[in-house]
Amino acid sequence: MSSFQSELNTGLDAVRQAAAVCRSVQASISADSLEKKDKSPVTVADFASQALICRTLQQTFPDDPVIGEEGAEELRADSGATFLDRIVQECGAVGVASNGSEVCDWIDRGGLQEYRPRFWTLDPIDGTKGFLRKDQYAISLALIVDGQIQVGILGCPNMPVDESNPDGQRGLLAWAVKGQGSFLQALDAPDSEPKKIQVTETADSADARFCESVESGHSSHDWSGQIAAKLGITREPFRIDSQCKYLAVAKGDADIYLRLPTRKGYQEKIWDHAGGILVVEEAGGTVTDIHGKPPEFSHGPTLAKNEGMVVTNGRFHDAVTSAVAVSAPVR
Repeated sequence: MSSFQSELNTGLDAVRQAAAVCRSVQASISADSLEKKDKSPVTVADFASQALICRTLQQTFPDDPVIGEEGAEELRADSGATFLDRIVQECGAVGVASNGSEVCDWIDRGGLQEYRPRFWTLDPIDGTKGFLRKDQYAISLALIVDGQIQVGILGCPNMPVDESNPDGQRGLLAWAVKGQGSFLQALDAPDSEPKKIQVTETADSADARFCESVESGHSSHDWSGQIAAKLGITREPFRIDSQCKYLAVAKGDADIYLRLPTRKGYQEKIWDHAGGILVVEEAGGTVTDIHGKPPEFSHGPTLAKNEGMVVTNGRFHDAVTSAVAVSAPVR
């Protein structure tokens, strides 16, 4: 068995099951609940996704801790009973019978806050606004050993399987093991032959295509506009929510993804990046922070020693970080 094969297989099973529960909840979102700005569907899906993934990891790797985004404290309170019942129901709908106490315990397995020599990090739903719009979101899972990402998995339940047919089949699963390349498979075809993916070969930054958040609150669009001008980029940006942006760069839909700080001192969360970073790097791309430093995963739940993120196909990475630096706002 090759290195980390068991971890990869367990992670893929976990993310597939979480994707099923997320799809089920997303399908139930009504126009009425959107109008009321009701965020309860994403809350249910978030917790159910984390519960299922932590349960699967616990079964195979009981000693592995998890740094996750959610904790079950509010679900254990009387005020959380309705949510908890719904989460138990949703887990049951994908074949996992449980009670409220078990679900809370699974969720709280994601409660690690300190660095460990070996741990998983999980974002059960990355892109909550995309999820609520019935658009793009991602489930991100990564295994970190001695500060290095060894396994990265992205589940993107709404990404088109065929980019040329956006109204066709949806749902992609991407993964990478360090040193073994990046692979892609239709989420609903687990027995299909995985396809190896590569970043673009765009060599001139002026020909590049940016990938940006749909929500400007996640990254500074004004700043990225100045960077695009410095690099001579004129193509329309590819706007998409969540860590699906990492997958867009890894499989060649875009050449650059920038996560620019929206305020001084903000520390990126490790679960917002870990799964996507390895998928891009193993597809031939380069990922650093905005200062050109590699991301450090040895400081607990945040990238405390890094600022922002620059993701490229690797052909003009230094030119991008230079453009970021010279156009940076005074903060």
